[in-house]
Amino acid sequence: MHDLTWRPLAPQDAKASADLLNAMETVDEIGENYTAEDTLQELVDPYADLERASLAAFDGDVMAGYMKIRFKPSAEKIHRVFLDGGVHPGYRRRGIGGALVDAGVAAAKVVHALHHPDAKLVVDVNRPERIAGLAELVRSRGFAPVRYFQRMEHALGALNGPAIPGGFTVEPWSERNDQDFRAVRNAAYRDYWGAVPMPADLWRNKITNQTFRPEVSFLLREAGSAVGMLVTMWWEADTEATGVRDAHFMAIGTLREHRRRGVASALMGHALRAAAEHGYDRASLNVDSADPSGAFGVFEKAGFVPTMRYVRWALEA
Repeated sequence: MHDLTWRPLAPQDAKASADLLNAMETVDEIGENYTAEDTLQELVDPYADLERASLAAFDGDVMAGYMKIRFKPSAEKIHRVFLDGGVHPGYRRRGIGGALVDAGVAAAKVVHALHHPDAKLVVDVNRPERIAGLAELVRSRGFAPVRYFQRMEHALGALNGPAIPGGFTVEPWSERNDQDFRAVRNAAYRDYWGAVPMPADLWRNKITNQTFRPEVSFLLREAGSAVGMLVTMWWEADTEATGVRDAHFMAIGTLREHRRRGVASALMGHALRAAAEHGYDRASLNVDSADPSGAFGVFEKAGFVPTMRYVRWALEA
C-alpha cells in the first residue's frame, strides 16, 4: 500500500472510476457496467462530500480502490449514511479494502456531525452477497447484516398484464408533472425501510439524469390527483457489455390509501408493455425482501423472478 497515492475523489476522476468499476465487474459479475458519464453523476451527487468523505488509492493513473460516503438530506432519529467503495481485482488482498472501510467509517462520523448531529449514526454497506471476501471484510470491522434485498427480472415479449382500473388515468413523465412524480415517491416511500424524502437536487441527480427513460416512466391519477408512480432507468454501458436492453424500474410507489386495489400491478403492467414496445429485452427491479407492503409478492405475480440477493450491512457508529 505504501507505493500508492491516496487522495479524495474529484469529478475529474470519472473515467478512472469507470475503469475501476468495470474491472471489478469482470470478477464480481454483479451486472454493473459504467461509462464516465455514469460515474461523473455519482461524483457530483449533492450529498457526497468528496473533500471530507471520500478517498481513492492510485497507482499512477490507475485507481486501485476508492470509498465515498453519501449522507442523507434529512434524518429524524437515525441517520443512515451509505459507504460505497471497491478495490481493483489486481490490487486485492493487500489491505486496501480494510483501509478504505476504516477511512469510510471515520468520514461518516465527520459528515454526520456536520449535518445531523442529534440523530443516531448508522453506516450502511449495500452490496450483492456474491462478492468474494466482502462479508469477511465488513464483519471484521463490526458490520452486521440487517436487511436483504432481491434483484428481480422479467423477460419481455408478448404481455397481457392487468389494464389500468376504471377511474384512473395514466400519463408519461414530462417536465410538467415531474413534481407530482417526486411528491408521490416521497409520500409512498415514508413506509419504506431506511428511505427519506428526496429533495429536488437529489431527484435531479439520481432520477432525471442521463439514464432516465421518460418514455417508460408513468404517473397514475385518480380524479386528477397523483396516486402512483413508476420511473425507469437504462444504462448504456450494461447493454454494450451484455447485448441486453434492460429497463430498470428504479422507483415504484403508490400512496398508502390507494394500496391493495391493484394500482401498482396495473401501473407495472403498463410499464412492462411500454418497455417491450420500445425495444427493451428485459425489465428489472430491486425489492426489500421484508417489505411489509407485500411488494415482493406483487412483483412475483407480475412475472418477475429473483436473480441476485443484496445484503445491507450496518454498523452503529
